[in-house]
Amino acid sequence: RQETMKVVSIAILRTGPDVSEPIPVSMACELSSYGFFQRQGVKEMLTFFSKTFTKRTEPGQRQSIEHESYVVHCYVRSDGLAGTVTTDLEYPARVAFVLLTQLLDEFQQTVGDSWRSVTTPESVTFPKIEEYLQKYQDPAAADKVTKIQQDLDETTQILHKTIDSVLERGVKLDSLVERSNDLSAQSKMFYKQAKKTNSCCTIS
Repeated sequence: RQETMKVVSIAILRTGPDVSEPIPVSMACELSSYGFFQRQGVKEMLTFFSKTFTKRTEPGQRQSIEHESYVVHCYVRSDGLAGTVTTDLEYPARVAFVLLTQLLDEFQQTVGDSWRSVTTPESVTFPKIEEYLQKYQDPAAADKVTKIQQDLDETTQILHKTIDSVLERGVKLDSLVERSNDLSAQSKMFYKQAKKTNSCCTIS
Protein backbone atom coordinates (compact mmCIF):
# COMPACT_ATOMS: atom_id res chain seq x y z
CA ARG A 1 0.00 0.00 0.00
CA GLN A 2 1.42 3.38 -0.98
CA GLU A 3 1.84 5.64 2.03
CA THR A 4 1.79 8.88 0.07
CA MET A 5 -1.14 10.25 -1.81
CA LYS A 6 -0.40 10.49 -5.46
CA VAL A 7 -1.32 11.70 -8.89
CA VAL A 8 -0.98 8.89 -11.43
CA SER A 9 -1.79 10.81 -14.60
CA ILE A 10 -2.96 14.12 -16.03
CA ALA A 11 -4.57 14.43 -19.45
CA ILE A 12 -5.81 17.37 -21.52
CA LEU A 13 -8.52 16.45 -23.99
CA ARG A 14 -10.45 18.02 -26.84
CA THR A 15 -14.21 17.47 -26.75
CA GLY A 16 -17.10 18.97 -28.64
CA PRO A 17 -19.96 18.23 -30.99
CA ASP A 18 -17.52 17.80 -33.90
CA VAL A 19 -15.64 14.86 -32.32
CA SER A 20 -17.30 11.52 -31.55
CA GLU A 21 -14.70 10.59 -28.90
CA PRO A 22 -12.64 12.95 -26.72
CA ILE A 23 -9.11 13.30 -28.14
CA PRO A 24 -6.26 13.38 -25.59
CA VAL A 25 -4.06 16.21 -26.90
CA SER A 26 -1.42 16.04 -24.14
CA MET A 27 -0.79 13.57 -21.30
CA ALA A 28 1.66 12.87 -18.50
CA CYS A 29 1.88 9.76 -16.29
CA GLU A 30 3.76 8.81 -13.12
CA LEU A 31 4.09 5.05 -13.41
CA SER A 32 7.23 4.32 -11.38
CA SER A 33 5.23 2.20 -8.91
CA TYR A 34 4.38 -0.25 -11.73
CA GLY A 35 6.70 -2.85 -13.19
CA PHE A 36 8.38 -1.86 -16.44
CA PHE A 37 6.37 -4.31 -18.54
CA GLN A 38 3.07 -3.21 -17.01
CA ARG A 39 3.52 0.47 -17.76
CA GLN A 40 2.32 0.51 -21.36
CA GLY A 41 -0.82 -1.38 -20.36
CA VAL A 42 -1.44 0.94 -17.41
CA LYS A 43 -1.01 4.02 -19.62
CA GLU A 44 -3.48 2.63 -22.16
CA MET A 45 -6.01 1.98 -19.37
CA LEU A 46 -5.52 5.52 -18.00
CA THR A 47 -6.10 6.96 -21.47
CA PHE A 48 -9.17 4.78 -21.90
CA PHE A 49 -10.66 5.90 -18.56
CA SER A 50 -9.88 9.56 -19.29
CA LYS A 51 -11.72 9.36 -22.61
CA THR A 52 -14.62 7.23 -21.32
CA PHE A 53 -15.38 9.48 -18.35
CA THR A 54 -14.73 12.79 -20.13
CA LYS A 55 -17.24 11.74 -22.77
CA ARG A 56 -19.80 11.39 -19.96
CA THR A 57 -19.05 14.72 -18.28
CA GLU A 58 -21.22 17.67 -19.33
CA PRO A 59 -19.59 20.99 -20.34
CA GLY A 60 -19.10 23.11 -17.23
CA GLN A 61 -19.28 20.06 -14.97
CA ARG A 62 -16.71 18.70 -12.53
CA GLN A 63 -17.04 15.11 -11.41
CA SER A 64 -14.90 12.57 -9.58
CA ILE A 65 -15.46 8.96 -10.59
CA GLU A 66 -14.16 6.18 -8.38
CA HIS A 67 -12.82 2.97 -9.89
CA GLU A 68 -11.30 0.38 -7.57
CA SER A 69 -8.26 2.05 -5.97
CA TYR A 70 -8.34 5.16 -8.17
CA VAL A 71 -10.42 8.25 -8.74
CA VAL A 72 -10.62 9.98 -12.12
CA HIS A 73 -11.37 13.70 -11.64
CA CYS A 74 -12.92 15.13 -14.83
CA TYR A 75 -13.53 18.74 -15.75
CA VAL A 76 -14.96 19.87 -19.09
CA ARG A 77 -14.91 23.59 -19.76
CA SER A 78 -17.78 25.22 -21.59
CA ASP A 79 -15.51 25.75 -24.64
CA GLY A 80 -14.90 21.98 -24.91
CA LEU A 81 -11.36 21.89 -23.53
CA ALA A 82 -11.25 19.16 -20.89
CA GLY A 83 -8.88 17.64 -18.39
CA THR A 84 -8.61 14.59 -16.16
CA VAL A 85 -6.46 13.90 -13.13
CA THR A 86 -6.26 10.29 -11.98
CA THR A 87 -5.30 9.94 -8.32
CA ASP A 88 -5.50 7.46 -5.47
CA LEU A 89 -8.55 7.47 -3.21
CA GLU A 90 -7.05 9.75 -0.53
CA TYR A 91 -6.13 12.63 -2.82
CA PRO A 92 -8.43 15.66 -2.16
CA ALA A 93 -10.81 16.33 -5.05
CA ARG A 94 -10.67 20.08 -4.43
CA VAL A 95 -6.91 20.15 -5.09
CA ALA A 96 -7.33 17.99 -8.21
CA PHE A 97 -9.82 20.49 -9.64
CA VAL A 98 -7.65 23.49 -8.80
CA LEU A 99 -4.86 21.71 -10.69
CA LEU A 100 -7.16 21.17 -13.69
CA THR A 101 -8.49 24.74 -13.71
CA GLN A 102 -4.97 26.22 -13.64
CA LEU A 103 -3.59 23.67 -16.11
CA LEU A 104 -6.29 24.26 -18.73
CA ASP A 105 -5.98 28.05 -18.41
CA GLU A 106 -2.24 27.85 -18.88
CA PHE A 107 -2.61 25.41 -21.77
CA GLN A 108 -5.03 27.77 -23.53
CA GLN A 109 -2.66 30.73 -22.97
CA THR A 110 0.26 28.72 -24.39
CA VAL A 111 -1.28 27.08 -27.46
CA GLY A 112 -4.19 29.44 -28.15
CA ASP A 113 -7.07 27.90 -30.06
CA SER A 114 -4.92 25.44 -32.02
CA TRP A 115 -6.21 22.57 -29.80
CA ARG A 116 -9.63 22.92 -31.46
CA SER A 117 -8.32 21.33 -34.66
CA VAL A 118 -6.17 18.55 -33.16
CA THR A 119 -7.04 15.10 -34.50
CA THR A 120 -3.89 13.12 -33.57
CA PRO A 121 -3.77 11.90 -29.95
CA GLU A 122 -0.99 13.36 -27.78
CA SER A 123 0.35 15.52 -30.58
CA VAL A 124 0.56 18.82 -28.68
CA THR A 125 3.84 19.48 -26.89
CA PHE A 126 3.15 21.08 -23.52
CA PRO A 127 6.09 20.55 -21.11
CA LYS A 128 4.24 22.28 -18.26
CA ILE A 129 2.00 19.21 -17.85
CA GLU A 130 5.01 17.28 -16.45
CA GLU A 131 5.67 20.12 -13.98
CA TYR A 132 2.07 19.96 -12.77
CA LEU A 133 2.37 16.19 -12.37
CA GLN A 134 5.38 16.65 -10.07
CA LYS A 135 4.21 19.78 -8.24
CA TYR A 136 0.83 18.34 -7.32
CA GLN A 137 2.11 14.97 -6.04
CA ASP A 138 1.95 16.46 -2.55
CA PRO A 139 -1.53 17.98 -2.17
CA ALA A 140 -0.56 19.78 1.06
CA ALA A 141 2.20 21.72 -0.66
CA ALA A 142 0.00 22.33 -3.67
CA ASP A 143 -2.83 23.41 -1.38
CA LYS A 144 -0.72 26.29 -0.04
CA VAL A 145 -0.42 27.57 -3.59
CA THR A 146 -4.12 27.12 -4.16
CA LYS A 147 -5.11 28.95 -0.97
CA ILE A 148 -3.52 32.14 -2.28
CA GLN A 149 -5.40 31.69 -5.49
CA GLN A 150 -8.89 30.57 -4.55
CA ASP A 151 -9.60 29.21 -8.00
CA LEU A 152 -12.22 26.91 -6.77
CA ASP A 153 -14.76 28.43 -4.51
CA GLU A 154 -15.97 26.12 -1.73
CA THR A 155 -19.42 26.34 -3.26
CA THR A 156 -18.31 24.84 -6.57
CA GLN A 157 -20.17 21.64 -6.94
CA ILE A 158 -18.08 18.53 -7.44
CA LEU A 159 -20.11 15.45 -8.25
CA HIS A 160 -18.78 12.23 -6.73
CA LYS A 161 -19.91 9.24 -8.72
CA THR A 162 -19.40 5.55 -9.11
CA ILE A 163 -18.76 4.07 -12.53
CA ASP A 164 -22.27 2.64 -12.72
CA SER A 165 -23.86 6.03 -12.19
CA VAL A 166 -21.75 7.55 -15.00
CA LEU A 167 -22.29 4.87 -17.62
CA GLU A 168 -25.56 4.64 -19.50
CA ARG A 169 -28.10 2.24 -18.04
CA GLY A 170 -27.21 -1.34 -18.88
CA VAL A 171 -23.68 -0.45 -20.09
CA LYS A 172 -20.92 -2.30 -18.27
CA LEU A 173 -17.33 -1.12 -18.05
CA ASP A 174 -16.13 -4.64 -18.88
CA SER A 175 -17.87 -4.57 -22.24
CA LEU A 176 -16.52 -1.06 -23.02
CA VAL A 177 -13.01 -2.35 -22.26
CA GLU A 178 -13.58 -5.41 -24.43
CA ARG A 179 -14.82 -3.35 -27.38
CA SER A 180 -12.22 -0.60 -27.15
CA ASN A 181 -9.85 -0.15 -30.07
CA ASP A 182 -7.53 1.96 -27.90
CA LEU A 183 -6.55 -1.01 -25.75
CA SER A 184 -4.10 -3.68 -26.80
CA ALA A 185 -4.76 -7.32 -25.88
CA GLN A 186 -2.10 -6.88 -23.18
CA SER A 187 -4.01 -3.97 -21.60
CA LYS A 188 -7.27 -5.90 -21.65
CA MET A 189 -5.48 -8.78 -19.93
CA PHE A 190 -4.00 -6.36 -17.38
CA TYR A 191 -7.48 -4.95 -16.68
CA LYS A 192 -8.90 -8.44 -16.09
CA GLN A 193 -6.04 -9.42 -13.78
CA ALA A 194 -6.31 -6.17 -11.81
CA LYS A 195 -10.01 -6.80 -11.48
CA LYS A 196 -9.41 -10.29 -10.10
CA THR A 197 -6.91 -9.09 -7.48
CA ASN A 198 -9.26 -6.30 -6.44
CA SER A 199 -12.38 -8.41 -6.57
CA CYS A 200 -12.98 -7.91 -2.85
CA CYS A 201 -13.30 -4.18 -3.32
CA THR A 202 -14.77 -3.82 -6.79
CA ILE A 203 -17.55 -1.30 -7.10
CA SER A 204 -20.45 -3.26 -8.49
